[in-house]
Amino acid sequence: MDNVIVDMLAGNQRHAAEFQSRFDDVQNAQHPDAVTVCCADSRVLQDELWANTDPGSIFTCANIGNRVIQRTPDGDVVSGDVLYPIEHTGTETAVVVGHTGCGAVTAAYRDLTGDTGAEPPGIAHSLTPIRTRLAAGVDLLPADLSESAAINRLVEYNVDQQVQFLLESDRVDDAVSVVGAVYDFQDVYPGSRGEAHVINVDGETDPSTLREQAPEIASRITRLWSY
Repeated sequence: MDNVIVDMLAGNQRHAAEFQSRFDDVQNAQHPDAVTVCCADSRVLQDELWANTDPGSIFTCANIGNRVIQRTPDGDVVSGDVLYPIEHTGTETAVVVGHTGCGAVTAAYRDLTGDTGAEPPGIAHSLTPIRTRLAAGVDLLPADLSESAAINRLVEYNVDQQVQFLLESDRVDDAVSVVGAVYDFQDVYPGSRGEAHVINVDGETDPSTLREQAPEIASRITRLWSY
């Protein structure tokens, strides 16, 4: 037997022992407080980054590039996994979480700047809506940026685009609050590794304005880039 699976199952046994009673109130229904859309990168610890240990509290979604967009023959729509808790469980907070050094943003950036390789069809399909929406952001970048600096600015730009898509969707009620954040484990932002830095609240991206509007989280509001 693969030792990785053996170790994972041993971890699951410890999890089951700890969580035995924590499912009592949510065995038959869920009403999560928030839906989060994170990149599927293995370094982004989706529940742990909020210190969440409560089943039923956060509806977690993960995909390449923290996309809220699903491509269909009739056009782009809000992805079903993101929309489900908004439509069916009364969730009124959506959080889009990008991360520093995102591989999906890197691939899209390199494709847009002519430095790319072919990806398998499934990956290429997932990257298309990111690349399409990053094109305008690439054009806005200062010419003297290093690749890593450009990518981290585009991480913010991508989060902004995903937030805006949710805000503009007819399927997302106006009562839903949409927040954009960047998870930093590469020392790009001030503060500690693992902090989530708020960069967008309901489409507002100016840090000074956000701090005035939400003083209770003022210390967590940080942006690398205003455009």
